[in-house]
Amino acid sequence: MHLPLIAAAGSEDEAAVVALWRACELTRPWNDPHADFRLALASGSAAVLVARADAGLAGAVMVGFDGHRGWVYYLAVAPERRRHGLGRALMQAGEDWLRGRGAPKTQLMVREDNEAALGFYEALGLERQKVVTLGRFLKEGA
Repeated sequence: MHLPLIAAAGSEDEAAVVALWRACELTRPWNDPHADFRLALASGSAAVLVARADAGLAGAVMVGFDGHRGWVYYLAVAPERRRHGLGRALMQAGEDWLRGRGAPKTQLMVREDNEAALGFYEALGLERQKVVTLGRFLKEGA
């Protein structure tokens, strides 16, 4: 199986990308993935990169640069396309995008009970950081 070309998503990709994120169980009720997708495309400091295959969307990743660190979100590979290097290729494409904007470091958040994702990222050479993530919702009802 060859790796599909990875390129920037367009607005026409929104439904397919969000469906992939949902199929990979990356969404949560308090986050609107459609809003996340649109905001990334509208921002000059973020992007959604997609990997297309003959059968449709094979994978996607959202990346952003906050001026201090690069961030990776929503890295998803269609279940039938896993274990062929596409996740690694998407991560590389995301890091290339960040490197191109001067990001000195890549960071991402993984839910602590997601052992499969933790194993994947550790196999790519990412290391657990000695930080605690704190947060609060800025809008009511989230």
